[in-house]
Amino acid sequence: MPQVQIPPRTGWNFKNTYAQLPEFLYTKLNPTPVKSPALIILNEKLAEDFGLDPATLKNLENVNVFAGNEIPPGAEPLAQAYAGHQFGHFTMLGDGRAVLLGEQITPQGELVDIQLKGSGKTPYSRRGDGRAALGPMLREYIISEGMFALGIPTTRSLAVVSTGQPIIRETVLPGAILTRTASSHIRVGTFQYAAHFGTEEDLKILADYTIQRHYPQGEYDNPYLYLLQEVIKKQASLIAQWMLVGFVHGVMNTDNMTISGETIDYGPCAFIDTYNLETVFSSIDRQGRYAYGNQPYMAAWNLARFAETLLPLLSNDKDKAIKIAEFEVNKFFDFYHQHWLTGMRKKLGLFNEEPNDESLIEDLLNLMEKHQQDYTNTFLALTFNKTEDSPFYQNTEFLKWQKQWEQRLQRQGKSKEDSHHLMRKSNPAVIPRNHRVEEALQKAVEEDDYSLLHKLLKVLAQPYAHLPEQKEYSTPPEPTSCPYRTFCGT
Repeated sequence: MPQVQIPPRTGWNFKNTYAQLPEFLYTKLNPTPVKSPALIILNEKLAEDFGLDPATLKNLENVNVFAGNEIPPGAEPLAQAYAGHQFGHFTMLGDGRAVLLGEQITPQGELVDIQLKGSGKTPYSRRGDGRAALGPMLREYIISEGMFALGIPTTRSLAVVSTGQPIIRETVLPGAILTRTASSHIRVGTFQYAAHFGTEEDLKILADYTIQRHYPQGEYDNPYLYLLQEVIKKQASLIAQWMLVGFVHGVMNTDNMTISGETIDYGPCAFIDTYNLETVFSSIDRQGRYAYGNQPYMAAWNLARFAETLLPLLSNDKDKAIKIAEFEVNKFFDFYHQHWLTGMRKKLGLFNEEPNDESLIEDLLNLMEKHQQDYTNTFLALTFNKTEDSPFYQNTEFLKWQKQWEQRLQRQGKSKEDSHHLMRKSNPAVIPRNHRVEEALQKAVEEDDYSLLHKLLKVLAQPYAHLPEQKEYSTPPEPTSCPYRTFCGT
């Protein structure tokens, strides 16, 4: 496939450092061309941040780039190989429907992966067709941008194009390709693949590359111990942030945990409405392995698998290496708990620490679960003193808790205005509510009407602004006997 002549002002500026790693970690190949691509949505602000010209990106030449029909100058497309524990079972995987064009060098000198998702078959496709449907690609665009606005580390979405070609799932669906960006697509599963198929030297090369790309500023005696420590810290912070906003990833396999600490792969993900630790949205998670409340435990399990891959690099003595790895992984829960507790204090307007804070927080969460209260809106009611809006807030148990909370606020030496400001910054007015996301997707996919999608994206862009137009998007769905279910979108 020839490289397309992109107008100079577009701003593509590729580097291909991943393509310099040992060849067993990837397969060089071009995306499979599609019939008649059309631009559905372009993330103009993100494009500008990457040094790209949004106006030029809308030209046919660049639409063909987003569709995989043309290769931009300097790109060296490849599909990455990786493995993964999927629902606890080790499997050989890889980019079965994605191609990494290369790394864009931003104006700040940072490297950002540019990946086409849904771009055709690769050697890792197994029985898949390598394609993606429009609905799931738009869903990832919405959720990933919503997560970014919430301040949570995440891959992001640069563009979605339709392919003009139907794909077959349970029904015939319109095809699409998502341009996904990330600080990298290196996963726990990438290290599992290297440890399984490569030599110790191959593993060392991958680890050195990862440190240089993501953690270059550290001081350490053993760089690989440092890598393990930093990944554990990043994931502890990330999972705590998920829990604080009620996000359920849904498929926390090891191939869906990044070394950079970014949220990746928005398949069967969703946000809780009613607070319940056992909430599961994924249609395939029948045992609740990746339920909302299990996410910290699954993260620790995944990190243990990551630590296993590094054992040869941690020490020449295997027993010593295992002890080192166990010691570090066991720190995860302390890191996670501190991040979660700090975040919860902020959600309740608490600036300092007291020994009984955790009991105060747990008591509120238990009341919310017992009385089936909306997680996000309960904190909003406390933030804006709107506790007269529901019978729950007149309940004797809640009134007792509220009195304890108000006494706690008075002891910290901060004004009500200070606490209110902290709570406003810590409790989002809106999240990507599942029924609102589905509403926008249905309008887009079935009616070719993107007005609701654009409105939703605008509302989600400033979740802590607490604007009047966000009010309608804070309403929970109507009660139903059918629980909300999501699918992987493959």
